[in-house]
Amino acid sequence: MAMRNFHSLSSALLFIHCFMVSYAMIVRNLTTDQQALFEFQNQIIDPHKILTNNWTTSFSVCNWVGVSCAAKHNRVETLNLPNMDLTGTIPPHIGNLSFLVSLNLSDNNFHGYLPKELRQLNRMEFIDLSFNFLSGDIPSWFGRLDKVQYLSLRSNNLTGTIPQSIANMSNLKVLDWRHNLIHGYIPHEISNLQNLKILRLADNRLSSSIPLSIYNISSLYMISLSFNSLSGSLPEDICRHLPNLEALYLGSNEFSGQIPLSIDECKNLQNLTLNSNRFSGNIPRTIGNLTRLKWLKLDGNYLEGEIPQEIGNLRSLEIFYASNMSLVGPIPTSIFNVSSLKKISLGNNNLSGSLPDNMCYHPLKLEQLLISYNKLFGHIPSNIGNCGNLQVLSLSFNQFNGLISKNIENLTKLKEIYLGYNDIEGEIPWEIGNLISLEKFGASSLRLSGRIPASIFNISSLKEIGLTNNNLSGKLPHISSATNLGGLFVGNNTLSGSIPDWIFNASKLTHL
Repeated sequence: MAMRNFHSLSSALLFIHCFMVSYAMIVRNLTTDQQALFEFQNQIIDPHKILTNNWTTSFSVCNWVGVSCAAKHNRVETLNLPNMDLTGTIPPHIGNLSFLVSLNLSDNNFHGYLPKELRQLNRMEFIDLSFNFLSGDIPSWFGRLDKVQYLSLRSNNLTGTIPQSIANMSNLKVLDWRHNLIHGYIPHEISNLQNLKILRLADNRLSSSIPLSIYNISSLYMISLSFNSLSGSLPEDICRHLPNLEALYLGSNEFSGQIPLSIDECKNLQNLTLNSNRFSGNIPRTIGNLTRLKWLKLDGNYLEGEIPQEIGNLRSLEIFYASNMSLVGPIPTSIFNVSSLKKISLGNNNLSGSLPDNMCYHPLKLEQLLISYNKLFGHIPSNIGNCGNLQVLSLSFNQFNGLISKNIENLTKLKEIYLGYNDIEGEIPWEIGNLISLEKFGASSLRLSGRIPASIFNISSLKEIGLTNNNLSGKLPHISSATNLGGLFVGNNTLSGSIPDWIFNASKLTHL
């Protein structure tokens, strides 16, 4: 009996000892985390005193602002301090938060280099240091953090090249390093990131060609490489291993060659941005098979030939940009059947033909129609007023004729209209005064006659009126004021009478 009691007592004492040791370790380790955070606090400027007032021994470290602890280990797991105007360098003491899983210091004023002590945080899964002023090369030790799934260094001043060691971050799903000063080439080792869904390296100084191996990362949803100096051509089988690709942003680079005919194999593609490059050849008809496409930006290339009728099959299309190229032929009528379209930009081409009379029957969402600097002719469709969401209408430098339709009064959301340098004639309709949102009215170098309607000066939002080189006559109307008018251009007409007083009282009028 005595021996059994002795063993029971020994077991109890051993349990208590282990519990006390374990508890002491937890307390000591949590104290280590607390001390690391105090060091972090002491080395930064906290202008709103948020950390100063909250990070004190009066509260458990796990209840501090921006801090959370793991239930299992009772150690600091998350440090989340975005958009707090914190200033300073990132202190190396963060490297002592050995159980840290998530670090978010975005939208602050941190500067200087990334401390090498961060490489010790091998449990890290989420890192967001975007929108700061960090500088120096992107460190190769990122490759040691192989559990990281999200890594954003967006909008800093980071330099150097993309380290090859990035290929070791095998769990990475989002890599966002856009808006930095990174140069050199994209290493082919990046293709080892077989879990990568989003690759964003836009607005850097990258050069050379895209490694073909990138197109083999079948998990990719987005490739964003715009605003670099990348060159080369796109592979004909670009979509073979990209079944999930939804966005391909390659604008403002130096790519050349033709747009691959097989582009329609990226069946989930919603955004295709190839503008401001050196692509040549025709717009492939196969683009019409991308029925989920919302953005199609091809402008600023060397594309030629006609706009394919198949564009009208893109029933989800919202933005179609194909300006500043060598396109010929008519604007396909099918494009005006796409009811989702908001913006059409086809200016500065060699397009010809007329606009369909029913062009505003379907595109009820159309906000911008930019087709200046072409060879388009015929009347401006009388039902233009049915495009009730139009905000910008640019038809200048074409061969349009006929009258300005009175139905234009229905475009109450219109902010800018440019009709100049056409063969349009007749009077400016009085109904133009119903364009209550109008800011700029350009109708120079036409064959307009009659008086300038007083109603146009009643539009309080109006900032600029351009009516030079017409046959307008009569007096400038007398109105009470022109509050926002900054430019009034009426030269080379046959206007008469005295200059009305309101012109001298228009405080914002700087161009006359």
